[in-house]
Amino acid sequence: MKAIILAAGYAKRMRPLSRECHKTLLLAGGQTVLGRIVDSLLTNDVRELVIVTGYRDDQLRGYMAEEYGDLDVTWVHNPDFDTTNNIHSLALAFKEIKNEEVLIIESDLVVDPEVIKALVNSPYPDVAMVGPHELGMDGTVVTVADNVITQFIPPHLQPETFDFTDAFKTLNIYKFSAQFCDTVFRPTVDFYSQTIDSNCYYESILGILIYMRRCKIFAEVVDNNLWTEIDDPNDLEVANFMFTPEERSSILEGTHGGYWKYRFTDFCYIRNFHFPTGSMISDLRRNVKPLLANYGSSQQVLDRKISQFLECDADQIVLLNGASQAYPFLRQKFGDTRVLVPKPTFGEYRRIFPNARTYPDEPGIDMNRIEESLSTTDLVVFVNPNNPTGTVLPTEDLFDMASRHPKTVFLIDESFVDFCDETPVQDLLVDKHLDNVLIIKSLSKSLGVPGIRLGYVYSTNRELITTIKEEIPIWNINSMAEYFLELLFKNRPQLEASFQKSKDDRKEFAEALRTLEGVKDVVNGGGHFILVRVDPALFPSPKIVDDLLIQHATYVKDVTEAMGSSDTHLRFAVRDQRDNMRLVNILASLSAGS
Repeated sequence: MKAIILAAGYAKRMRPLSRECHKTLLLAGGQTVLGRIVDSLLTNDVRELVIVTGYRDDQLRGYMAEEYGDLDVTWVHNPDFDTTNNIHSLALAFKEIKNEEVLIIESDLVVDPEVIKALVNSPYPDVAMVGPHELGMDGTVVTVADNVITQFIPPHLQPETFDFTDAFKTLNIYKFSAQFCDTVFRPTVDFYSQTIDSNCYYESILGILIYMRRCKIFAEVVDNNLWTEIDDPNDLEVANFMFTPEERSSILEGTHGGYWKYRFTDFCYIRNFHFPTGSMISDLRRNVKPLLANYGSSQQVLDRKISQFLECDADQIVLLNGASQAYPFLRQKFGDTRVLVPKPTFGEYRRIFPNARTYPDEPGIDMNRIEESLSTTDLVVFVNPNNPTGTVLPTEDLFDMASRHPKTVFLIDESFVDFCDETPVQDLLVDKHLDNVLIIKSLSKSLGVPGIRLGYVYSTNRELITTIKEEIPIWNINSMAEYFLELLFKNRPQLEASFQKSKDDRKEFAEALRTLEGVKDVVNGGGHFILVRVDPALFPSPKIVDDLLIQHATYVKDVTEAMGSSDTHLRFAVRDQRDNMRLVNILASLSAGS
C-alpha cells in the first residue's frame, strides 16, 4: 500500500501565513500539518509515500529529509501548480504507481491517527472517509445510502436552497484498490486532465464515475472530533483548539466568543434557550438574502421600534449594538467621578471604572451599608440580578433609594431581570420619573440571540438620553437584528413563556446540583445561571475548568478568585434540561472518581 500526499498548491486562502511558508509546514496543534499526516501513516504501518509538490518544493523536501530521512519517499513535482488543480497532481502521481492499493490524502488536513487506522482497516476495497456536515465546513459533500456514496456534490452545485441536513463532508482521504485505480480511475483522471480540464478537482471524476455506475465507493463515517480541514487562518485556530487540549481554556478566554467553530458545550455564556422560536428561526432563514442586501434603518427609526415593543417613550430610550456599546460613553461621562460598584460583578464595570470603590455581594447585599456611602458617591452601579452571584434586590427598595438620593446617579443593569420574579425598575419609571436613574440592558440574554447584538439604555432624563443619542451613528444596527426586533412584536406570548420555562429549568438544575457529593452550596439566585460552591479537594480551581473542557468538552466559568474564597466557586449558565442534566452527571462522575 502506498500513500499519495497531494501538496502542490499555493494555498491562496491561507495567506498571509503561506506567503513565506508552505501550508503543510505550518504548526497546527503543536505539530506541522505534514508531520502529523506522515506520523499518522507510520503509526498505521504505511511507509511508502508519493508526495506531489509544486509551491515551495524545496521547503517540503528539506523538511522531509531532516525529519524523516530514512523514509521511502517518491517525489513528484507539478511545475504547473499555479495553473492546474489536484486532478493534474494526481495524474502525475499515478504515473509512479501501478498494480498497488493506494491511499490518497490531501495535505490540508489535520487528522488523528485513528482516522488513518479506520481507513486502512476498512473492509471495503474502495472507500472515502466522510464526516457529518457541520457549520464552518465547505467544499464537496456527498450523499450516502447503505454505506455507499450515491452522489458527489461540488460547491458550484450547492445553491442557496441546498439542504445540508443529510449531507456528509468528504475528508479528501481515500483508499482505492489496485483494480479500480488501474482499470477505471487512473485512465479517466489521466484522460480528463490531458484533454478536457487540468484545473478541476479529481472528486468531479469520482462523481461522474458514480453517476455512470462505473464504480462503487463506500463511505466510512468519521467522528468530526478526529479531523479538521485547514484552508485559511481561521481553520488553523480550530485545529489548535482540537489538537492542543491543554490550551483550550486559554483559547476560549482570549476570544470572548466566536464559539460556533469549536466543538464543546458552553456553560459559560448565558442566553435564553427557549427563545427564539423555531418559526422565528425559519423566518430569518427564509429572509437572509434580502436582509443582507439592504441597509438597516436610521437610529431614529430603531429607537421608535424598541420603544413600541417596550411600550415607552422613544425619547427616553436608545437601541444599542449590544449593551456594551454604552460602556465608552459611561466611562467618558462618569470615569473621573466617585463611583461605587458591586464586588463581584460583571467585569466590564471594573474595567470602565478602575478607580471605583466597591460594596460586597457575599452573596447578599447590605442596602443600608450602601446608602451610608451615597453622600460621597456620584454614580452607584447595581446589577440586578447580579452576576455571578444571582443576588436579587427588591425593585421597590432600589426605586425608593434612588428617590431619596437625587444627587447620585443610579446605573441599574437589568440584563437578567426577566429571569427573576421582580418587576423591572424601568417599569416603575414610566409612572414616576426619576432623572437620576439610567437603565442599561443587554437583550442577548433574555432574547437568546447574543450573535445579533441588541441592547439599550433607558432614562427619563431627557438631557442624558439626548447626549447618548448624539454619540450613535446613523446606521448602528444591522438589518438582521432590526428584522429580529420586528419579529418580537408577533411573539410576545412565546417570549414570556420562555422566561417561565427558563426559571423552571434553573430550579430543576439547582435541585439536581444540590444532591452531588462535594457541593457545599447552590445559591438561590435570580439570574439565568447558578453559582455553586464546591469542595476544592474534589473540584480544584482552576484545574476543574481544564478537566471539564479536555475530558468532557464542557466549558464552565470559574469565579473562585472573584468570590475571594478558599472554596471553589463555579458559575453554570442554565441551558436546556438535557444539557443541564448531562453536566450534573459529569460532575457526579468526577466527584466519584476523585
